[in-house]
Amino acid sequence: MQATNTAILVGATGLVGRALLGQLLVDPRFVAVIVLGRRACGVEHEKLREHVVDFGQPATWAGLVRGDVLFSALGTTLKAAGSQAAQYEVDYTYQLRVAEAARANGTETYVLVSSVGSSPKSRVFYSRMKGELERDTAALGFTRTRFLLPGPLDGDRQQHRPGERWTLRLLRPLASVLPAVVRPIHAEIVARAGIAAAFDPAPGVLRLAAADLFRRGTPA
Repeated sequence: MQATNTAILVGATGLVGRALLGQLLVDPRFVAVIVLGRRACGVEHEKLREHVVDFGQPATWAGLVRGDVLFSALGTTLKAAGSQAAQYEVDYTYQLRVAEAARANGTETYVLVSSVGSSPKSRVFYSRMKGELERDTAALGFTRTRFLLPGPLDGDRQQHRPGERWTLRLLRPLASVLPAVVRPIHAEIVARAGIAAAFDPAPGVLRLAAADLFRRGTPA
């Protein structure tokens, strides 16, 4: 990719998505950042081109998904969605449709924020859903596909998640001795690693485990 890249971002209001947006807007390698979201992200910047869309109506937004690299960080929780079917629509269907549109429009690099344990054969609904999305987006034939597989995410969430908050309180003091897969990882590190992976010239699919994300995304 050149120093005149356009980034596409979906999920800009989530924890990792907000970190990605902030970093992309100040990264001189990107001249524009196109954001598609279900609601406005509340950010103003000369690089930012924001579109509030209904992801359930791809014909109305597919033409907007044009750029050099797609960062996909869209997601919800089972509690917020109300059912597994509704969560699957957001986390799987919407993200797959955006990836399909980007590939059809010539995007060559795809970066997906997935999750540790993702597998289409998992007995756990969330992990299986993430694994199915990885499988089906990998089949789209992007020149470079990067799957980010973080463990517990740390950072300033806008949503109130008491269970996650208590888990992080327990894990943070142990971070120095925990294996990377269960060590809390800050959203800024995940975002930084995702952008670095986008510029990795290696073709094909890279699955970046938690240890890889810490290595690529921790500031020197």
